[in-house]
Amino acid sequence: MEMSTAAGGPGTSGRRQRSVKRRRWGGLRQQWKLLGLFEIDQQHEFYGLTCMMKEGLAAAIQNTIDNPPTNELTDEDFRLEVTQIHKDFTMETFAGPVFATLRGSLGMTEQEYQQSLCSENCYLQFISNSKSKADFFLTNDKCFFLKTQNKREIKFLLSNLKIYMEHLRKYPHSLLVKFLGVHRIQIPRRRKKYFIVMQSVFYPDDRINARYDIKGCEVSRWTEPAPEGSQIIVVLKDLNFEGQFITLDQQRPWLLRQVEIDTYFLRQLNVLDYSLLLAHQPLHHDERHQGFSFATLIVRAKKSVNPGSSPIHTSAATVPGAVLEEDGTLPLSETDSSLTKPHGQDASSGSSPRTCAKHSGPGGDEAELQDFEAQNRRLLPNLKNPVHIIDGPEQRYFIGIIDIFTVYSFKKRLEHLWKRLRHPGRSFSTVSPQAYCLRLCQWVQDHTK
Repeated sequence: MEMSTAAGGPGTSGRRQRSVKRRRWGGLRQQWKLLGLFEIDQQHEFYGLTCMMKEGLAAAIQNTIDNPPTNELTDEDFRLEVTQIHKDFTMETFAGPVFATLRGSLGMTEQEYQQSLCSENCYLQFISNSKSKADFFLTNDKCFFLKTQNKREIKFLLSNLKIYMEHLRKYPHSLLVKFLGVHRIQIPRRRKKYFIVMQSVFYPDDRINARYDIKGCEVSRWTEPAPEGSQIIVVLKDLNFEGQFITLDQQRPWLLRQVEIDTYFLRQLNVLDYSLLLAHQPLHHDERHQGFSFATLIVRAKKSVNPGSSPIHTSAATVPGAVLEEDGTLPLSETDSSLTKPHGQDASSGSSPRTCAKHSGPGGDEAELQDFEAQNRRLLPNLKNPVHIIDGPEQRYFIGIIDIFTVYSFKKRLEHLWKRLRHPGRSFSTVSPQAYCLRLCQWVQDHTK
């Protein structure tokens, strides 16, 4: 495949090329009619780079397919760096067996992962309103994000990878973004580029009608909304959400507890400035008032207990265990009451672990029940990407925690002091990890019901 690069030479030729690119970008904007989302075709400045990323990822994933990780990860697996030399570039893959193990725990096969990242379809570029200088790419099926990172951020992630994996093992339904790969691409005469692959929180996004990036503060936390009725994608912020609530009803205690668990973990890492991503879409009438068969309840319970159940591609046929032949269905109200704790109880989960353990087959003993409670699991929906999806009575919510690389360094402490002088009496993002953690938990407490 011929790789084009983002060349823009000096002089008249360079200006002409940039002018042509601007016209082409205008055409792409018109084609997608979505501000911030552009197809990276042969005229796009990142086409050459993304072609190389696809080729490199295909080879890296194939290496994992040919050499699958062992059951027990070793310290060497966390330190492993594999270099693969291609015609026009070199690709390095960091801790490949570790991320392959995580992908497997999320239920995705390496073939599915490879097909999504390396298909012939163009990547999409997402232009965010983030202050970050990173480039954001999205696979054509919108399953995965690819984001460029600086060396410091990559070093931070890899140095904390073991405790990150341990956190996801202890809390399989964690809201933390799922990192699926870390790579570095070296193109001759150009700077090395580090990038990560992440699971998209907003998947599937077909009917999402509002997206928010929440930090729990007020300074610079307003974004001008898109014109009413337009298809423009705008990620809104805290002040845009004021006056609204995340209405979860019986699943609210689970969310509050999981946000506490995840933000406390980030506080231990001395991290701040992370975001709670939030999106919602209305439930269809049949989704609000559906009846669940006993077979469907078993499927959902097994998805919640079995770490190998798929958060991406799921169907009843892929879930192990016998399915009862009874044809009875339960009304939604009856189902909810049997699967959730009464408000008088200490409900750390949005659904009853006892019910899940009872339906989980031969392994549903007291130890499994205790694990379910300790791990703050909930009864996952039988949907794509269920870990990040929570259904309330009227709305479906997509929730995840992202951007977890900002350490409270000396520079950040100075920034905190400066902002206190500039914004007296107002809340801003640069505060200590302890204050940041407590403030975001309070925001979720105040904006849920």
